[in-house]
Amino acid sequence: MLVLVPSLDLLVQTAAAWREGGRAGRSLAVCSLRPKDAGMPTTTDAAELARWGGPSTSRVTVFATYASLGLGTVERAHLAGLPGWDLIVVDEAHRTSGRIGKPWAVAHDNTRIPAVRRLYLTATPRVWQVGEEGGPAAAGGAGEGAEEGRARGHGELVASMEDDPLGPFGARCYTLTLSEAIDRGICAPYRVVCVDVTDPQFRAAVLLGPGGRSDAVRGARMAALQTALVKAAAQEGFRRTLVFHHLTKEAEAFAAGLPAVAERLRTSRGSGGGPAYPRTVWADWLSGQHSAAHRRRVLGAFADGRVAEKAFLGSVRVLGEGVDTKECDSVYWADVRGSMPDLVQAVGRALRIRPGEGKVASLVVPVLLEPGETPEAMLTSRAYGDLARLLEALRAHDSRLVESLAQPQAPSRTAAPAAGSGAQALLSFSTPPDPALLAAFVRLRVLHPEHAHWRRGVEAARIYAASAGDLKVPFGFKVPARDAAWPPGLAGFPLGQWIADARRTYRRGALGRERAAELDGLGMVWSHFDVAFEEGLAAAAGWAAEHGHLLPPVDATWRGAPVGVWVKNQRAAARREGPGALSEERREALEAVDPSWCPVWEISWQRAFHLTRVHLDAGGRLPLSPGELVVQGEDLGGWVRGQRLNWEGLSWAQRWLLEHVLGVSAATAAQRPPPRRSHARSWAAQLEAARQFRDREGHLKVPRTHVERVGGRELRLGSWIANQRSRADSLTPDRVEALEALDMRW
Repeated sequence: MLVLVPSLDLLVQTAAAWREGGRAGRSLAVCSLRPKDAGMPTTTDAAELARWGGPSTSRVTVFATYASLGLGTVERAHLAGLPGWDLIVVDEAHRTSGRIGKPWAVAHDNTRIPAVRRLYLTATPRVWQVGEEGGPAAAGGAGEGAEEGRARGHGELVASMEDDPLGPFGARCYTLTLSEAIDRGICAPYRVVCVDVTDPQFRAAVLLGPGGRSDAVRGARMAALQTALVKAAAQEGFRRTLVFHHLTKEAEAFAAGLPAVAERLRTSRGSGGGPAYPRTVWADWLSGQHSAAHRRRVLGAFADGRVAEKAFLGSVRVLGEGVDTKECDSVYWADVRGSMPDLVQAVGRALRIRPGEGKVASLVVPVLLEPGETPEAMLTSRAYGDLARLLEALRAHDSRLVESLAQPQAPSRTAAPAAGSGAQALLSFSTPPDPALLAAFVRLRVLHPEHAHWRRGVEAARIYAASAGDLKVPFGFKVPARDAAWPPGLAGFPLGQWIADARRTYRRGALGRERAAELDGLGMVWSHFDVAFEEGLAAAAGWAAEHGHLLPPVDATWRGAPVGVWVKNQRAAARREGPGALSEERREALEAVDPSWCPVWEISWQRAFHLTRVHLDAGGRLPLSPGELVVQGEDLGGWVRGQRLNWEGLSWAQRWLLEHVLGVSAATAAQRPPPRRSHARSWAAQLEAARQFRDREGHLKVPRTHVERVGGRELRLGSWIANQRSRADSLTPDRVEALEALDMRW
């Protein structure tokens, strides 16, 4: 049996869960972990994997990461004699959907990785379809648990997670809805806690205007969010809260400041009424940059209820797919960004439960109201955008419960729901809104975000386009009142926000062809940045198809497009955090062209490594000398020799790749060239040659082409004497004196 997972942490966790569940027999992990970290033997060698899975009567379970598919380890093992699998289990299977040509999609190919059966598991299925123009486009409205997206390329095949017996994922054999999982005690019942934040300092910072919308606003926003979290934890009884962030620096600062915020609230409360704030607070944070050992230590401290009264753990895109967080009783979004599958996975962190625990998970969304805003503005206020996104993610888990919120009902203030208590207990607010307003919010901003405004929006867009000549509407533009150019019924209509919402809906693939065509007829510009990226990606894919990789030199072009500069800029964006950072969607698009497009070391090193590997895979011999093999302008022989001589200057990962993929090792002492003589030693040797010449000839009038032999070495004494004459002004006094002692004539 082969079990595929997307990450090393999930591999270790999955293997442990399978053993605990009774899976017996031999186990092997195909990954870069050491055996003691994986809890079983590990390998990255295809031949060893083939030996493990050879003909045998014993049960063998192989756990592997998707990275092993991209590197071809499993596929090469089959070529080396590994028989087909009885069963392949693909966990978090949505990661293998999309373009059928991307490396991880090899999981579907029975000719390259043969198996009798495949079982795909996911909480966030992605459904794709081929657009009319031949390019695959993600289907909107694909049903419960569907994720909308876009597959790039023109006329490409896609792996779509449709319920299709003939499709790559086959027929859906079982669906466990969230409601059923809660009823069966597999997942915790949950509620959404909407916390109004009306912090005076935050509002004051916003009122400073554009000049103050930097550190002042961000600092005030963070302080307001910290205060809101500690207050909510005290009021609602949260004990362990996961806090999701988008930026590493914000997660670190947020965790560092929480204990002081809790202490300030506790001391300022005094003996009066209100919630009892904790005396002890534990706060830390994790990101993908932390080691697996560090993450385990921090998660262990977070799970230990003896550490503090309240525990808060920040996460920056690390506590996602499959990570076990059963001890968590609440999730707090300091920043609701990321793709919809990311949000669904974040929701799942709080829903995990231990058998018989009986907890109620709280999903906490802060609403930062700006100056002059009140909860009654939830239909148009951007402050409620995070709540709308969270409800959209919950809809992927449990569509019927969220859709029932579109019917007017009385929302709860703080009461915790019982399992299966329905939509009325799903939402609680600091300030309960009017039930009809809440129902309208769900309909217009969650279920059909463009539906209520559509006709008014098209009418306003048509008038604006006729006047301005385009639809480049500023975000804050609203239809002016008492203006003869505008109908009175449109006064105050937020056209800029409506246009932005239409763009976002279009990018998700949920706008619909007819509505998109209507806006196209008005000259809609969907995204200047997206158009530029798609053009760059198409050129990069063309260059990669021609060269076999996406590691172009900076001056590389493809049909006139500056591919080298464009890819360099994408790498810079991929290494950036905050504004200008490369989105996960764009990163995946580039990885689909070449998974190694953005290495941590020099691009020239990765390019030479790739070309050498391709040469060896084609049956070639490893080049060892400069000039022996030049491919695409790269001297591979010289590169290999340089790696062997500079072995100690390489990272451990580079050395591992050279050893295990190319079969390159460090040069021995005998293979290294003799060390270069220092300038002082060379000068002294030439002086000795000059002394020998003078003693023999009686003068130092050395012909320019003369070569003097000293101790078995041939020294070009004539050239050296001429050089000393031409550089006489720069010679040190002791050298001048040494030469003049030999009757040097300047």
